Amino acid sequence: MKKMMFNIQKSVCLLMVMLTFSFSSTAQNSEKAKNLLDQVSLKIRSYDNIVLDFKYTVANPDTNLYQESKGNVALKGDQYVLNIMGITRIYDGSKVYNIVPEDEEISISTFDDQNSDELTPAKMFSFFNVGYKYIWDISQNIKGRKIQYIKLKPLDKNNGTKEVLIGIDLQTKHIYNLLKIDKDGTKTTFTINSFKTNQPLSKNHFTFTESKYPNYYINRLD
Repeated sequence: MKKMMFNIQKSVCLLMVMLTFSFSSTAQNSEKAKNLLDQVSLKIRSYDNIVLDFKYTVANPDTNLYQESKGNVALKGDQYVLNIMGITRIYDGSKVYNIVPEDEEISISTFDDQNSDELTPAKMFSFFNVGYKYIWDISQNIKGRKIQYIKLKPLDKNNGTKEVLIGIDLQTKHIYNLLKIDKDGTKTTFTINSFKTNQPLSKNHFTFTESKYPNYYINRLD
């Protein structure tokens, strides 16, 4: 009986050690993942501006959805100029200008980029700072670049996103790609093909000039 009790106590102690190690390892991996994301944010903030060329895909096999497009974006702080699917979107820090050449139409609206849940170009390098659980995931060698993936799990259970995978180039500390998986099965992939910094942009690059569009219908939404 004493031998049986000893074996039970020994097993319990071993289990506790294993659980403690598992918890410690998980905590360390989470801290390591957050530290890498912090390095990415710090690197991004060190640039005066960023110019990207990218590929963007949205897919959901259950609904036969598949869209693929290429675009480019220039960023400076919260301001950006985004070109995708034939549409130009300018955010000057207070208003959003959506320019649609095909329809010769422009919509103008006030937009609070800080308080909106929309994943805008300006937020792509900072949205992960709060509201997520961080997991150190797989690493891959892609075209000679070591890409480390960080998995994000939303803390808010009502969030429609299931998880986000961010691929980070360990040498440059730049984001290589981003995969967002929604609970309904929709997968959104954003891959950066060209990453340039501190480009010689004009001082009016992020300013909407109405005189450039004399024949356009302008829809002021507010």
